[in-house]
Amino acid sequence: MIYAFMAKNPTNLDELPSHKTAQISGFAAGQGSLIEKLREIGFAEGDEVEVLHRGFIGGSPLWVRLNRSIIALRKIEAAQIQVVLHP
Repeated sequence: MIYAFMAKNPTNLDELPSHKTAQISGFAAGQGSLIEKLREIGFAEGDEVEVLHRGFIGGSPLWVRLNRSIIALRKIEAAQIQVVLHP
């Protein structure tokens, strides 16, 4: 399935400004086992995400709202998730 938002330039979830919603457009290449784990948690293309809070030391962990769940991610994990901001 091709999503209309995939044509826009994606950014990584760790770079998403706090309290902005975005849609997941894909995953970075090369981190197969990590991407598998993220998919098992529930991250999938087309899902809506929002960074709610960042840790004080180095911006990690990130508290992320994924659909209706709150999930804590390390910054390196969030960097593997590509998102597109809502207009």
